[in-house]
Amino acid sequence: MRVLKTAAIVALMSGCAIATMDARPASAFTLGDFIRAGRKKPETQQAPTNEALPGVGAMVDPQQQAAKPLPKITGPKYYTYKAEPLRRIATDKLLDPLVTGSVRNDALPPMLRTPLADARQFLPSINVRASGDVAKAVEAHYGARMDYIWIGAEGVNAKAKAAVAVLADAAKVGLDPQDYAVSVPSDTFDRGDMIAREKELVQFEIALSAATLSYAQDTVRGRIDPNKISGYHDFKRKTVELLPLLDKMSASSDVATLLNEQSPKSAQFAALSAELAKLRAEQGVEQRVEIAPGTLLKPGQSNPELANIIAGIRLKGSEKLKTDHATVLAAYQGTPDYTPELVTVVEAFQQEHGLKADGVVGQASLRILTGGDTVAAKINKLEIAMEQARWLPDGLGDRYVFINQPAFTATYADKGAEQFSMRVVVGSKANQTYFFQDEIQTVEVNPYWGVPQSIIVNEMLPKLRSDPNYLDRMGYQVEVGGRPVPSASVNWNGSTASVAVRQPPSSDNALGELKILFPNSHAIYMHDTPSKSFFKRDNRALSHGCVRLADPRLMAAAVLGTSVDDVGKEIAGGRNKALQVPVKVPVYVAYFTAWPNKDGVVEYFNDVYDRDMYMNRAFDATRGARRAEG
Repeated sequence: MRVLKTAAIVALMSGCAIATMDARPASAFTLGDFIRAGRKKPETQQAPTNEALPGVGAMVDPQQQAAKPLPKITGPKYYTYKAEPLRRIATDKLLDPLVTGSVRNDALPPMLRTPLADARQFLPSINVRASGDVAKAVEAHYGARMDYIWIGAEGVNAKAKAAVAVLADAAKVGLDPQDYAVSVPSDTFDRGDMIAREKELVQFEIALSAATLSYAQDTVRGRIDPNKISGYHDFKRKTVELLPLLDKMSASSDVATLLNEQSPKSAQFAALSAELAKLRAEQGVEQRVEIAPGTLLKPGQSNPELANIIAGIRLKGSEKLKTDHATVLAAYQGTPDYTPELVTVVEAFQQEHGLKADGVVGQASLRILTGGDTVAAKINKLEIAMEQARWLPDGLGDRYVFINQPAFTATYADKGAEQFSMRVVVGSKANQTYFFQDEIQTVEVNPYWGVPQSIIVNEMLPKLRSDPNYLDRMGYQVEVGGRPVPSASVNWNGSTASVAVRQPPSSDNALGELKILFPNSHAIYMHDTPSKSFFKRDNRALSHGCVRLADPRLMAAAVLGTSVDDVGKEIAGGRNKALQVPVKVPVYVAYFTAWPNKDGVVEYFNDVYDRDMYMNRAFDATRGARRAEG
């Protein structure tokens, strides 16, 4: 019975899912609940009979239930990205002070000291387009001030030239320079047509103000609104104070520094930016090693591809690895025999790249040995990563947990430095983990697992319709409308909206010994698991959406500010208990296919959910909207 029970639970256990109905809080359970946890319920147990419960009968016969199609609960969707359209800046209104004569003629650059009637002729025809926020800020600035920022007595001033240079170099921070391109008036012009010259300069003035604000807004919060990509993205988009920034640029003597300061200042962003510059310099001189597709090499075997495998390690391995194994690498003469000494080198290479260090050279190892992504693909991943980094706070904090789903790792940092990192299991492609940030508040030991509605409906219901005793037999607890009932008494052909299912604490519990909670609308948390073998896999996108930890006691001790031994004592007490975290810890449930490690070296990962594809589509849509003619 125990073997069957365990097998059934492992088939379901993924901790949480795309939709969840949680069980009662820990404080609601009695000692008797715990003693009975995980045991087969007595056959005599019946639902309370003092009042009727919806959807509940006296041991409903499945043959007598009305057959209905099985329902299905689906997860979030990916959207067709709709970029923010641009609108024309109302130049006929924002330059009212100039038109109405409230600007003194002698306050204008000499070339603009023309009759006001002439100015009225061209102002309405000036066409500068910008996003709604940028247009509003430009209109507010010029509607309230009577001076120019970017033009002077000699035409385009030095401040403007410095700003244009920053915008032209936008690619170094992962942005598209074409989004901020402005036509700069020539220093030479026909003095016989001052009206045309005046129009050209004012057009430039407004266009550069709009471009600098667009650049600043993009580098602070990103071009892409993450919540428009999919329901798996959940971020409150940052607000950028554009009008005060334009006022600062007007008063600044160093506008280039002011603009450059808008970029994120975190060490991670700096590492991504440095890697981007390095790869752009390497384009066209890429080195790659070719290894026969499908190669599989195990310790003790002989394979002519071994020479190419070692060549790949020499090319892709770190300097430390090559130094540590210099003797073996120098002695290797290209023979096909996979000796124990070479296995040790391969294992070190695998460990360095986050793979299972077993010496078996398979698909995952080959991908890295042959160079993995091309330089162009890496550049794309870096640009996406820099965009996504702007969704997070500028600086993750002194103490935080960072989960990177494509890397299948969870990292704990304190005092701004990584203290440890561990393997994790994240959601499968069908049950993806969300991308969001929150705060860790509670560690629950000996947890109950409140089975999500999606698992009840999608996975349990088909079995329950033919075997209503299934949950009773497996030791699960069932509630309808908050009241305990036998599984066999529920009409599983009806709605499950008021039905809650939970698994009591036990060695078989899907959440293992503990779970770490950061309350969120997606019902995602970190937790233990009895299915330890999953951590040995290279691809660990296997759960229903929650994050399983390879060493949950270590993570729990870190966020609680206590020792692993103390966490073990709480678990050994056997009681379901919620432990409050003394100080809330930021947690980033992130998705980066390029991200620096603790040494600042950028690592690249497979796009397990194809989210980079959707980011590229969002880039294309944004580029199209910004290039559209008004």
